[in-house]
Amino acid sequence: MQVRVLYLGMLRDLAGREREVVQLSDGARLSDLYAELQQRIPKLQDFRNAIALSVNYEYSDGAAILQDNDEVALIPPVSGGKVDEDSTAEISLPLISGHCSLVGEPIQTAAIVAAIKRPEDGAVAVFDGIVRNHSRGRRTLYLDYTAYGPMALRQMEQLAQQALANYAIRDVRIVHRLGRLRIGETSVYIVVASSHRAAAFDACRWLIDTLKKTVPIWKREFFEDGAAWADGESFPPEIPRAGRSASK
Repeated sequence: MQVRVLYLGMLRDLAGREREVVQLSDGARLSDLYAELQQRIPKLQDFRNAIALSVNYEYSDGAAILQDNDEVALIPPVSGGKVDEDSTAEISLPLISGHCSLVGEPIQTAAIVAAIKRPEDGAVAVFDGIVRNHSRGRRTLYLDYTAYGPMALRQMEQLAQQALANYAIRDVRIVHRLGRLRIGETSVYIVVASSHRAAAFDACRWLIDTLKKTVPIWKREFFEDGAAWADGESFPPEIPRAGRSASK
């Protein structure tokens, strides 16, 4: 059988290619594929404890059995690290799920809040992520966001569903913008509606904190004297690392 492998972010530079097709024996596991990739690209050993792996847009561990034509992605820490600069262009935006969307145009914040409000709500909590004019002691000119689009939307929707199940809230919206953003523009907008403010605040905080660690979206900062990729946060413990996968 064969599987399609995507190298995201700095891993594309490491591999010297964006994608490839790998032949494997029937019944091969994800750990078998990663072992094969390490043979082809020995420098992957240096990143084995930082890389996560996904199969068909879902984070997976080394025990996962692969099927013919599966899409496997090697994912560096999200919110930072070099990313595929062509990935946004390959996405037909907007991408929309039940509670979430990825957009390429300015986020219509007022319309989102107006649409979610209901008479039974006692609170609407909002997180508005805004592009600031400084970072790392330097003046920021603009930002550029890219994503592994289909997986990013799926992960966002899963977060929305978890928030609805785990907090006493009625509804939630998560919108993330991709592409170039100017200073003062909104990059991510989260709205939570609830009968009581405590649940709305708690869910909103959990959503943005978890999104920044798990959803495959990356940010590049542009300064007067150059550009840099934002530092990625470590994946949470429940997301397997490639190094652990390879040992199974």
